[in-house]
Amino acid sequence: MNYQETVNWMFAQLPMYQTQGATAYKKDLTNTLLLADYLGNPERNLSCIHVAGTNGKGSTSHLLASILQEAGYTVGLYTSPHLKDFRERIKINGEMISEVFVVSFMTQHRTFFESHDLSFFEMTVGLALDYFRKMKVDIAIMEVGMGGRLDSTNIVTPLISVITNIAFDHTAFLGNTLTLIAREKAGIIKKKIPVVIGEYNPETKMVFDAKAKEMQAGIFYASDLIQEDYPSALEGNYQQHNKKTVLQTIRVLQSKFKITEKQIKDGFLNVIENTGLHGRWQILKTSPKVVADTAHNAAGLALVMQQVQEEKCDRLHIVLGVVNDKDLDEILSLLPKNAIYYFCKPNIPRGLDVEILKHKASEFALNGKVYNSVSVAYQEALLHAEPTDFIYIGGSTFVVAEIL
Repeated sequence: MNYQETVNWMFAQLPMYQTQGATAYKKDLTNTLLLADYLGNPERNLSCIHVAGTNGKGSTSHLLASILQEAGYTVGLYTSPHLKDFRERIKINGEMISEVFVVSFMTQHRTFFESHDLSFFEMTVGLALDYFRKMKVDIAIMEVGMGGRLDSTNIVTPLISVITNIAFDHTAFLGNTLTLIAREKAGIIKKKIPVVIGEYNPETKMVFDAKAKEMQAGIFYASDLIQEDYPSALEGNYQQHNKKTVLQTIRVLQSKFKITEKQIKDGFLNVIENTGLHGRWQILKTSPKVVADTAHNAAGLALVMQQVQEEKCDRLHIVLGVVNDKDLDEILSLLPKNAIYYFCKPNIPRGLDVEILKHKASEFALNGKVYNSVSVAYQEALLHAEPTDFIYIGGSTFVVAEIL
């Protein structure tokens, strides 16, 4: 198989949570541990940073990678989901894994994958760990896919664990209270391994403190400890929290890695160039101003909508599509009523039918028209927008991916 055939096989044969939802979710690490053993336990030969949280995992991981790259280290970066190309998930110093390596790995181990019914995410984590070991990276940043305790990435023993924040998302799997969700995220805290917490409230702090005490792990609350504010190429207001989390993590790492203040500052400023991160308050045009953002749950969208409302414009246009397992009441209640809506369906099986979205939105006085695709909706927004208007594109990672 060539690269495209290989990726098509991965998507078609092995469940992928991002597109298929609940049927792809595995509730234990049995298969991941089997795969790791089969591959010769590559995770044991890697120095890692493990990043969990409801929102901000991707930005935090990319910012950490950028700073470490500026400091001269070879940095592996594993994140999910991807926007355009599967290989975005696995990078070294901003360069995607080669198509040749992906094809070779999948071809070599396909029989094992099929015989053990491995999921898309399980084999992708195995691919990343194997690649980082063979490329001899100095440090690998591993982003949790969902939760933490039972996530496939949780076979690593990191130098430091990071939990960005806790909010309601994937409640069918992680629990329907902040305490239950925090317990799942806190599952990445390892014995005597320091952990950085980005944001907390009294409910989640109790969970983190108890788990850190149980594991004899030093705990650092970034929002309380970090006062500095460095400029960053990531312009979303919500990045203030992520920057504090990153800086506190770097402060802990400075006992093991040589990282200067200049390298920290350059890492924040050069994060897009260094890592190729996209979709975070990304400005696509200036006249009219067009911004795309991948925020897709209530906690993330609430922050983004605050920034949208701060934009000075004559008219607000919103290109909106969502997936079918989101709490629509929660999400739609956050969106501004003074906008013209362009409703669309992301082109994946989980995409919510656009007529359902429009009907539900009307209950919240959000009015607009239905379009056959994300791209058509965006083109219509551009057609109707004046240079002094503002266009926001979002609701789902997959909506943003189709525009980019």
